[in-house]
Amino acid sequence: MQGADKGTSPLSNHLSSAALRIGVVQARFNEAITDALAQACLTELHRLGVPADQIRHLKVPGALEVPLALQALAERQEFDALIALGCIIRGETYHFELVANESGAAITRIGLDYGIPIANAILTVENTEQALARQVEKGRDAAVVAVEMAQLLEELLADLDFDGLNLDGLNETA
Repeated sequence: MQGADKGTSPLSNHLSSAALRIGVVQARFNEAITDALAQACLTELHRLGVPADQIRHLKVPGALEVPLALQALAERQEFDALIALGCIIRGETYHFELVANESGAAITRIGLDYGIPIANAILTVENTEQALARQVEKGRDAAVVAVEMAQLLEELLADLDFDGLNLDGLNETA
């Protein structure tokens, strides 16, 4: 929701973003809008302290291709967070629902399967005017979400203490 109360991000009190590696996958369909999303996202990543050489930006044909590229990036195990950018505008057929539902579900599954945060900024809107009204804010939001979640996971994993754990037998079948 545009202008929604998103709460206060703890980023200003958190770890440095300089060491984070972020992968961005942008759909080209509705390219003027997705270019604006990408520009806002990349600008915000830089403002948050993520160096340009730590960002990998890929373009794919459309929203249905975004999950496969995200999965390929996740498989590399080189990124702390990923960002999905795209724009799906309702048309006159059921195709809108199919693309929106399938791309969204696949993005969520990849994040859970690989244990990597994915900020989903694939806009699903009724018309071009709605997309234009959201493109900058949602691009910035995606950058903030990716950095915040990468830092949160880093913090949570750092809190795990594996010293002294007996891992013998965990992979054995009973």
